[in-house]
Amino acid sequence: MLDVCLLGSGGMMPLPHRYLTALLTRFNGSSLLIDCGEGTQIAMKEKGWSFKPVDVICFTHYHGDHISGLPGLLLTMGNADRTEPLTMIGPKGLERVVGCLRVIAPELPFPIVYREITGAEQTFEMNGYRLKAFRVNHNVLCYGYTLEIDRAGKFDPARAREQDIPLQYWSRLQSGVTIEDGGRVFTPDMVLGPPRKGIKLTYTTDTRPTDSIRRNAAGSDLLICEGMYGEKEKAAKAVEYKHMTFYEAAALAKDAKVKEMWLTHYSPSLIRPEQYMDDVRRIFPAARAGKDGMTTELTFEDSEV
Repeated sequence: MLDVCLLGSGGMMPLPHRYLTALLTRFNGSSLLIDCGEGTQIAMKEKGWSFKPVDVICFTHYHGDHISGLPGLLLTMGNADRTEPLTMIGPKGLERVVGCLRVIAPELPFPIVYREITGAEQTFEMNGYRLKAFRVNHNVLCYGYTLEIDRAGKFDPARAREQDIPLQYWSRLQSGVTIEDGGRVFTPDMVLGPPRKGIKLTYTTDTRPTDSIRRNAAGSDLLICEGMYGEKEKAAKAVEYKHMTFYEAAALAKDAKVKEMWLTHYSPSLIRPEQYMDDVRRIFPAARAGKDGMTTELTFEDSEV
């Protein structure tokens, strides 16, 4: 299962009850943070989720509301005597930008591994999941992310018996291990059915609607999407500053056939997102107005695909 928490849902500036952009996921003992806006540490404390398992931090882009919380978080990690490496992923200029912020956090007891995104799309395999960055359309270089957890096919004991595979190897084959025994090689595909549907999460902020979002978000269990403006009269402003309205985000979710969508990255002038949601749900019924601390648990489906 994948735990997902929207730590901060604000854009541009923090408000008393709305921190700046950040998303935290937990899977298999590893935590991944996407963006680290002002207030991220407080949001994690309020939620009760530890920063200690965070081993990957991704950035969509380098505007201050998406990265300004990083120096404090690094210092907190260092003060907790962390020694394990921390991986950072982001657009071109990653090491330079983080290096500038580290002027106030110069000495850390752990190494930082920088993995700069080099093209329109790039995939990273780590910690049992697949993370894909894809370029979107903002006024600076900006990326969205999909996180996918694959699920192997169902174990078929009848196939194992037909091929005289010793019983003691069944569990290891089911776990994906290839086994050699007396000149024979047993591979997982010999006993597993076709891959089943896994888990897919997509996160994108600060962008106009793009084909890259539709394509990469397709079939996601959850799409967390930019929704800067709920007021329909601000559609032109969304175009000018390369953001999205709630209704454009809902249309993307509908086109991508996602299961659920959370809106995020609200303008500070937008105080009550929920008042616009009736119109949003006419476009995409499974839409929710994201808010700080909103949490869900994404699980594998029981049915085979």
